[in-house]
Amino acid sequence: MYRGSMPRTKGDHEARRRDVSAAVWQVMATRGFAGLTLRAVAAELGATTGLLTHYFPTKQALVEYALGLLEQRTVSRPRRQAGEGLAALRDALLDILPLTPEATDSNRIWVSSWDTALSDPALSTDYARKYAQSRNRLTERVAAAQELGELPSGDPAHIAAGAQAFVLGLVVQALFDPAVFPPRRQVELLDDYLAALTASH
Repeated sequence: MYRGSMPRTKGDHEARRRDVSAAVWQVMATRGFAGLTLRAVAAELGATTGLLTHYFPTKQALVEYALGLLEQRTVSRPRRQAGEGLAALRDALLDILPLTPEATDSNRIWVSSWDTALSDPALSTDYARKYAQSRNRLTERVAAAQELGELPSGDPAHIAAGAQAFVLGLVVQALFDPAVFPPRRQVELLDDYLAALTASH
């Protein structure tokens, strides 16, 4: 459990924000998005909820901050950079899977935030944009693999959408049943999926 102390001086504003960020992240990782409340974050910090209202005057402000923190942590995660064509597509899909503790935490938080996003039209639109951007990046890699002759011809966006749907479905299964879907099996299933894509080639 995170127990950072809240600095007292005004000059330590950035340090305070780092403490708050760490506490918000820890609450989301251990309780899921539904458990994200000012009271839970305050307890993680060992602070009062009144102190946190300086950062989050409303629950919506806390939600928006948490989503921004999640996206920032996800984007800044180390990525596989080696490979091109089909290897690059495989790398991008591996980066989505919960193969490490950090990736598992991020995925658990994303999945637990879906309910909040689905009940908020603005968040739903934002999530749709995020997944569309991810599909676009996958589409570029599919097209590159096609140009190298590693994948059969066809609409690369269609192939990318299928790959994204497959890997997100695998994420959910791995989160709910990690004993049945440990990292090694996730990689095996992904490789089987990619082999099926190339089978007709």
